[in-house]
Amino acid sequence: MLRLIVFLVTCAWLGVSAAAAADLATVDPKAATAPVGDAARGERLITQLGCGTCHVVPGVPSAQGNVGPPLTRMGGRIYIAGVLSNTPDHMIEWLRFPQRVVPNNGMPDLGINEADARDLAAFIATLK
Repeated sequence: MLRLIVFLVTCAWLGVSAAAAADLATVDPKAATAPVGDAARGERLITQLGCGTCHVVPGVPSAQGNVGPPLTRMGGRIYIAGVLSNTPDHMIEWLRFPQRVVPNNGMPDLGINEADARDLAAFIATLK
């Protein structure tokens, strides 16, 4: 019961709606592995978009940044940015609109289009 209270208080503090909080509580562990795009193209986009400026990305030698969190095992994590359940649709939303998901966080809106976000999400889902 205490864990539920802490969870709900944290969601309220982060400004997560009741609907989103309910979504966070129901995580399908297989959802993050569902194919949504071209993972090989997504891996190339990591370099093209400069993701490695801020993140360490396994398998991408040039991606050694230490501003944002490392993406090591991101495909197996339960949450994205601590507020979204790790599903392909949520990863796409996060990649496209990080400031809308968590205002004033360190991840900039890069203007990533839907197709690129799908490919990036497919690659990130492989990082286990």
